[in-house]
Amino acid sequence: MKAAVLAHETDFDAWRRAVRTFRQAGVSPAEATFRVGEAAGGLFDDAPLPPAEAPAFAVPKAFVDLAREVILHRSADRFDLMYRLLWRLRDEPDLMKVVTDVDVADALERAKNVSRASHKMKAFVRFRRAEDAQGEIWIAWFEPAHRVVEKTAPFFVRRFTTMRWSILTPDGSAFWDGADLSLGPPATRDMAPSEDEVEEFWKTYYASTFNPARLKTKTMQGEMPRRYWKNLPEAALIPELVARSAVRTEAMVAAPAAQPNPRLAKTLSRIGRDGSFDEGFIPSTLEELGQAVQACRRCPLWRDATQGVCGGGPRKAPLMIVGEQPGDQEDLAGRPFVGPAGQVLDAALAEAGIDREDVFVTNAVKHFKHEPRGKRRLHKTPLVSEVSACRWWLDAERRLVKPRVILTLGATAALGVLNRSVAVTHERGHALAQADGSRVVMTVHPSYLLRLPDEAARTAERARFVQDLTQARALL
Repeated sequence: MKAAVLAHETDFDAWRRAVRTFRQAGVSPAEATFRVGEAAGGLFDDAPLPPAEAPAFAVPKAFVDLAREVILHRSADRFDLMYRLLWRLRDEPDLMKVVTDVDVADALERAKNVSRASHKMKAFVRFRRAEDAQGEIWIAWFEPAHRVVEKTAPFFVRRFTTMRWSILTPDGSAFWDGADLSLGPPATRDMAPSEDEVEEFWKTYYASTFNPARLKTKTMQGEMPRRYWKNLPEAALIPELVARSAVRTEAMVAAPAAQPNPRLAKTLSRIGRDGSFDEGFIPSTLEELGQAVQACRRCPLWRDATQGVCGGGPRKAPLMIVGEQPGDQEDLAGRPFVGPAGQVLDAALAEAGIDREDVFVTNAVKHFKHEPRGKRRLHKTPLVSEVSACRWWLDAERRLVKPRVILTLGATAALGVLNRSVAVTHERGHALAQADGSRVVMTVHPSYLLRLPDEAARTAERARFVQDLTQARALL
């Protein structure tokens, strides 16, 4: 029997050196054993290994990645399992692709358990406030299902970069001082604070978000296993919340339904399922217009947007500014120009001597058109048909506000206002008279300024943008 001694339970590097040596020396899995923490003169504590019998061979990266995960598992035979796979890989190079193989399936299942333990650590670590010589520090005690402290600690660095914290576990500890992450020895429960003043606020919040009508006890215990409850402050509330859930649900069912807003109901009753309106339907107020747009189905953009976003500002504003469409932040907030482009616009308005509170700000298209990219929603330019479909809402805003001057930001906004394609660079700076007595001035969209990579070009274009705003103010 040949034995390799590892420094600690997750000593992957030592295990990797040992199995490489074992495999080349022809030490079969039945003859190899791995021990943790025993004193020894070297990596191997038995008789000298025989000369290498086989040349070195490459293993798939999938095996190395899998081994790193499986070694974090608490099972005592994890080292043996992965060496058994390594032993077979020379003669079965595609072994890792055979997911029905007993050893491969076993290793994948253990890696899945490790990944789940890491996920639960991210979800169920609860920090408590404490003080030390350097001031405030946040300390958490956690008992992971597997040895995932080192694997998961970088997540907390990214999540809580600005605060000092420690995570203590029976396997080891992680410390973040605001600049460096370090790992330490195992800890005990009494080394962490048992409670703090923030905990009561958290319990109150948790209880207030507990919805008895959606309670599924088995599902809850599947997502929040009981083994974690003892270290979760909110877990103390769960038995009582569950016991009271039936009574609360009955009360919710028995409570009379809230009465709908009669004014909104009247407005929506005149809007068909396809977004068409009864003949003669004309919004009489901006509020009614904002309510009615939520039922608009004139184009498909409503399907992926959070809500329709109409304009905002005084009912009789002399200046109306029209952009392209709501962005990601506007779609969530329900108000136009509250994101980065809105900040550029606000600063330029102030420089031009225009108070945004005196301006009616809106968009040619009322729903956010985008495409998903990971967790982000990236802007997509509306089609001409979508701009045309949404012109009904923009015309209604113009009819209610009656601005004397309309400033369009970009080609899409000009298309919505003028009902024709324009080249902003050619028609920029001209005041175009309209049938309703207003005049239209074109300029670029603030997001164009944000996209310019060159500082000199950005400065020059911003100066032109402010000049266009100043021209619009002069027309008033």
